Amino acid sequence: MTLKEGLYYKKKDSGTECLLCPHNCTLKDGKNGICGTRENRDGKLYTAIYGEVTSAAMDPIEKKPLYHFYPGSKIFSIGTKGCNLSCPFCQNWSISQSLSSASKYYSPDEIVKTAVANGSVGIAYTYSEPIIWFEFVKDTGLLAKENGLKNVLVTNGFVNQAPLEEMMEFIDAMNIDFKCHNSNTYSRILKGGLDPVKDTIKTAYKRGCFIEITTLIVPKVNDNINELMKIAEFISSIDKRIPWHLSRYYPSYKYNESATDIDFISKVWESATEILDYVFTGNIHSGDAKSDTLCPKCHSVLISRRGYSTTIRDFADGRCGKCGCDIGIVC
Repeated sequence: MTLKEGLYYKKKDSGTECLLCPHNCTLKDGKNGICGTRENRDGKLYTAIYGEVTSAAMDPIEKKPLYHFYPGSKIFSIGTKGCNLSCPFCQNWSISQSLSSASKYYSPDEIVKTAVANGSVGIAYTYSEPIIWFEFVKDTGLLAKENGLKNVLVTNGFVNQAPLEEMMEFIDAMNIDFKCHNSNTYSRILKGGLDPVKDTIKTAYKRGCFIEITTLIVPKVNDNINELMKIAEFISSIDKRIPWHLSRYYPSYKYNESATDIDFISKVWESATEILDYVFTGNIHSGDAKSDTLCPKCHSVLISRRGYSTTIRDFADGRCGKCGCDIGIVC
């Protein structure tokens, strides 16, 4: 691992306090925080994952998922190891929950040059939790902006406000995991917190960052339709045009419940479409996925999708081509 002094920490008599995420871990000398990647060495906080890339690929931007931000484009996607949450059903646990995952060092310049050479619309920081990769994301993101690239953050949203505000200077779009609307579940099962995630969504929207929301529907964790509708209502209170992705859980990591019932996901979708303009179902390997974008006013098909194949049909300059409705799509 590559050590680099971290940002957002302060020295205390009891150790070094990391101020990056709401855990606010106080680390004694030689100890790591909950994420496993930030360490106190002689009173200074270091990140051990600067430039350490576990996964890199040119992906459809719809895979993030972002359906209304440069639809149909490709984005260079990179990820590291580690996470500041501990979801027992993590769908990408082999890198997010294992610090022994193989990685290769890349400099910010190498990442940006690769993105440009591949005709990417930008760089997506994804696969595991990019918040704990803050220093590398910042250096790479600022360089990406200088080269005309967009920066996308795919995150659980569990971050303190000061580093989030700094990220808003260079992050153009975010997909934020809203895992449930239950404080007890967030703290007891996921080892995080509900309110910081809601604050992240509100701050990102206020700062003009394009956002979409994803909820993985997990049996016996958040498969309560009343609770899920609270998520829809919260999103609507900010902007009913914010897309909400309902994703299907499959058995993974430490959780062995059967995959989420598709009929239940459809029921959630039907209820949510009464609250939000755009609700999509994902990770469903059948014809039951509801993934087309329809105009909320005249119901014309604006974008049709089959898997990650996207066909743009009838909109221009962020408005429906038939009725002129402002549909909130960035392209």
